Amino acid sequence: MQFTVRIPDEYGEKIALLANNLGLKRSDIARLALKKFVDENLGESHEKPFQKVSHLIGVAESGVEDLGQRHREHLKRKARKMTR
Repeated sequence: MQFTVRIPDEYGEKIALLANNLGLKRSDIARLALKKFVDENLGESHEKPFQKVSHLIGVAESGVEDLGQRHREHLKRKARKMTR
């Protein structure tokens, strides 16, 4: 099936650059992108939203060791500093 789509010039340039760097055709890049989008949104994956981002959980650190246990106190202290 043939599918025609109009895209901004800047995307066209980026797609051309990717195609050149990867040794692919522009249509190959478009096909790969569409396949990924369709698979993620209509695919047979039964992942829940949490599962999709679970690899990100715990990645960031606040630097506060007891934040989990005393989060309320930390929030109150932060709020007081902001109102001064």
